[in-house]
Amino acid sequence: MQIRQLQVVQDTVQDRLMLRVATQGNEELRVWFTRRFLREIWPHLATMLATHLKPPAQPAGKADNPAQQPSFEQPFRDDNVTYPLGANPLLASESRLSATTEGSAQLTLKEGRERSFNLNLNGELLQALCAMLRVSAQKAGWDLPLEYGTPAAVDMPAGENLPRPGILH
Repeated sequence: MQIRQLQVVQDTVQDRLMLRVATQGNEELRVWFTRRFLREIWPHLATMLATHLKPPAQPAGKADNPAQQPSFEQPFRDDNVTYPLGANPLLASESRLSATTEGSAQLTLKEGRERSFNLNLNGELLQALCAMLRVSAQKAGWDLPLEYGTPAAVDMPAGENLPRPGILH
């Protein structure tokens, strides 16, 4: 699945965040994130970003090609899309985050024993997703400590080791 755009929007009525993933094939996948789910998955996302998927640093003084740079200015395109998981967003209740190759990871979001999908992420996509989740959670007033860092820098309940393969939530 080639990702064209990501968007995270707040639904104030349901007190949830909706992740929208648009693909190059003009498909859209929608996932609800609850406050509890985001609180549980965040340390794993932050650890994966800090330890395995560090986005490449831009060389100093090098001219950027605007056509290749991600843009947060463009509105989310939702014209004439298909919904392979259905128009109703998947309510994420389980996830699995695993490193695949150097510099990439796979995030599987599941709805109990119902629908699920895999999201392949590189460092830049994971950084963009984390930034969108942080800003949206802040706008929602969820008061979550969504900090970046390594396992030592992320507040975790005692006895948890990161990263840990398997189901995160």
